[in-house]
Amino acid sequence: MNFRRIVKVFIPRGLFTKVEPVGHLGEAISFNLVNGFPSRGLKVIGITGTNGKTTTAFLVHRMLHEAGYKVGLMTTVAYGAGDNIKPQTVHMTNVPVPLMMKRLKYLRGQGVEWLVMETTSMALAQNRVWGVPFYLAAMTNISQDHLDYHKTMDNYINAKVKLFHLTDHNRKGLRTGVINADDATARRFASAVSHTVMYGIDNGDLKAKDIKLSASGISYKAVAGKDEYSVKSQLPGKFNVYNTLAAIGVGRALGLSVKQIEQGIASLKGVAGRMTPIEAGQKFNVLVDFAHTPDALQNVLTAAKELTKGKVLLVFGATGDRDKAKRPVMGEVAAKNSDTIFLTDDETYTEDPAAIIQAVYKGIEAAGGAAKTTIVEDRLDAIKAAFAAAKAGDTVLLAGIGHETTRNMGGKEEPWNEIEIAKKLLK
Repeated sequence: MNFRRIVKVFIPRGLFTKVEPVGHLGEAISFNLVNGFPSRGLKVIGITGTNGKTTTAFLVHRMLHEAGYKVGLMTTVAYGAGDNIKPQTVHMTNVPVPLMMKRLKYLRGQGVEWLVMETTSMALAQNRVWGVPFYLAAMTNISQDHLDYHKTMDNYINAKVKLFHLTDHNRKGLRTGVINADDATARRFASAVSHTVMYGIDNGDLKAKDIKLSASGISYKAVAGKDEYSVKSQLPGKFNVYNTLAAIGVGRALGLSVKQIEQGIASLKGVAGRMTPIEAGQKFNVLVDFAHTPDALQNVLTAAKELTKGKVLLVFGATGDRDKAKRPVMGEVAAKNSDTIFLTDDETYTEDPAAIIQAVYKGIEAAGGAAKTTIVEDRLDAIKAAFAAAKAGDTVLLAGIGHETTRNMGGKEEPWNEIEIAKKLLK
């Protein structure tokens, strides 16, 4: 049991929530002092939002790398410098401060000048990124998540807006925010920075036109004033139009050329656990995705439907010890956007898996999806059942685990690589 867990045992939950940010701030200050502020001198691009952060971060990293810059990456999926990207094994986007300092020192040792950092609401609220010099910030979108911690959407949004305040206070930075103009919260983010790049499909200074979607990716024209970009990306789904627009917005703010931006976006082949196709000679499609919020699930199911001639079969569950309010909402999304549902476990942590499943099922039932739903308590059995039911032209979507290589079941980490499991079952 680590020190934080010991403290949580003896301090009431309400009081712990209030003092936790102070404790993390002290931790961040002390570890920065001991390690000589390892992020100083770096130009850090912070990417925040509910969904799309990881993909957008990968796009920006690839764009800068292809343009010849020495650039590092810190995301939910991976971290590293240049082409030397290592898998993220900790189940946190922004790792604990001591490990973050170690990784920042490593990146500095690799000669990194730029760092693309996926930045979460909890890391911002808890002051765990104190001392990081954010040069520019980008917001992908806002929808319900982490309300088990933030309690209200207003608190959740305020935590994310904090990144833009940090960016604006860095006088050596661009004091610029790249913001999704189609999101209802856009103005709140825009008011936090001196300069903005607003992007979107319906609104913004940077807009996507003539959008074409296919199984092999997306293409469209991005227009900003007199500038026009011919965008071709290997990432499928309309939601990746927004992710690539965010990357273009960052590139524009940094002064990259049209060619550098186009080539950078086109060069990213994919992100592990984000609409990852599994090919093992089967007659149906299999996709693995990290979608674990209602909005993310909606996006990937919509994309799957657009790319599927037959039916969409969904294998999913909900995470334990996390926002309980989103469970029936996810069930409703599943019922409305898939043809067949295999409701199963995800990561249970310390909760009763049957109770989690029933909470999701209530949403499925309320949306009229009970008849097309099969509850399979064991996830491996659920995947097997979905593969057995799939026919030529169908798509099986395995949602919720994505890139992760372990699951927390009953408070214990267990090996679980869904991408490799799917490949093995299909072979």
